Amino acid sequence: MADFYKYHGLGNDYLVIDPAKIKINLNEHNIKLICDRNFGVGSDGILYGPVMEGSKIYLRIFNPDGSEAEKSGNGIRIFARYLWDSGYVTENKFELQTKSGVVTAELLDQRDSLIKIDMGRFSFLSKDIPTNSSSEQSINEEIKILDKIFTVDCITIGNPHCVIMVDSPTEEMAKKYGPEIEIHTLFPNRTNVQFVKVLDRNNIQIEIWERGAGYTLASGSSSVAASCVAHQKGLVSSDVTVHMRGGKVKVAIDGDKAYLTGTVRKIMEGVFSEELIWK
Repeated sequence: MADFYKYHGLGNDYLVIDPAKIKINLNEHNIKLICDRNFGVGSDGILYGPVMEGSKIYLRIFNPDGSEAEKSGNGIRIFARYLWDSGYVTENKFELQTKSGVVTAELLDQRDSLIKIDMGRFSFLSKDIPTNSSSEQSINEEIKILDKIFTVDCITIGNPHCVIMVDSPTEEMAKKYGPEIEIHTLFPNRTNVQFVKVLDRNNIQIEIWERGAGYTLASGSSSVAASCVAHQKGLVSSDVTVHMRGGKVKVAIDGDKAYLTGTVRKIMEGVFSEELIWK
């Protein structure tokens, strides 16, 4: 029996820690240590579950800095794959309870681990995101970050996002400005950041700075947020392919709801050493 199970969605890697298989105190210190890529196992976060309450399956999502996330598109897809792998679920479609509400996972292709997530409703309202904006919607807000003034569009899909349209998104741009935008006073709960280029009506390219995790190769919730903003601006259709460093995912927009589809890969199962447990 393993202590942890490591998966990735397009290079966005998570550790699943199952409370039925190991008892561990996931405090800030332990989360940081486990996620550390030099002193721990290394990951973009921890998926803790399943926590069962009757027939309901609960998932808790932790960032590498020890904070708890409301939602993660890739994290939820990975956790859904783990539930199938471990025999917790046998149906191709089922519900998960997250900090931001109920999501539906569906296995479309078992051989290719193609998983679709109903990401729920999104909102541009400042009070829902939340932002400290005086406007009803945080659209076309200007913020000064270091040496630049950015026009940003804010959205929540259960967690907060700041989307910025640029001519050429780069890793360097995300790493330079992302950490400053994450903690900007506009965002009382911090924010995820996406730098977005529209390629055509059905394709966008993004670079990502994740709240509590930093620069990541891919992000499901970021893909949905960027697609929804681009669609709201009339720049793309309701079916979008999002291109990231780690690969591609599909986003489908239907009214005020969004769906995320992509692959998941299992990396390994592992056991924490006694030395790491002692620390």
